[in-house]
Amino acid sequence: MAASPRLRNALTLFSARDCVVCHRVRLVLAAKGVSYELIPVDPTNPPEDLVDLNPYHSVPTLVDRDLVLYAASVVSEFLDERYPHPPLMPVDPLARARLRLAMLRLEHEWVPHVQAIQHGTKAQAEAGRKRLKELLLASLPLFKASKFFLNTEMSLADCAMAPIVWRLPALGIALPKEAKPIEDYGMRIFRNPGFMRSLTPEEKVLRELPA
Repeated sequence: MAASPRLRNALTLFSARDCVVCHRVRLVLAAKGVSYELIPVDPTNPPEDLVDLNPYHSVPTLVDRDLVLYAASVVSEFLDERYPHPPLMPVDPLARARLRLAMLRLEHEWVPHVQAIQHGTKAQAEAGRKRLKELLLASLPLFKASKFFLNTEMSLADCAMAPIVWRLPALGIALPKEAKPIEDYGMRIFRNPGFMRSLTPEEKVLRELPA
């Protein structure tokens, strides 16, 4: 469906105020240095424009003139191709495939636990917290292996992973000392001005950065 006249002249992102998958897209936009209009959305009460544009009424939803895209993975890859500098995917097809598979696993295996902790019942939150911690610790060798997640440069995979790591204190997940490489990884990204630009006011208070 075509964008409404009000949205046709600017890149526009419909985004929840605290949403790990919306944050993923905002981080891509920040890494690219792209200006856009942010429309905060209550997912339980989507605005009329979003209802008209997206049959699922979901966030994130990106509008670029007459193009409407939804699903964080689709939006993220579009932005990386639409704004090629700096590139957020490696040139090598095997490396790209490895990162895409990692992002798929984050989307299907990690994000649901974040959402269960934030929005589920007490039992669902406890189960999600336990499983997410297990996934983090099982991935510790990957955090040790490279400066960024599975890559020597920041990539779309980091745009998916960093919002999860940013939320760990707010999710009630305390990692043991041996998991320090995960926190070190996070700090490398969090101290980047682009990361801070990606945060909504609601997300900025989810953790305190050391001075």
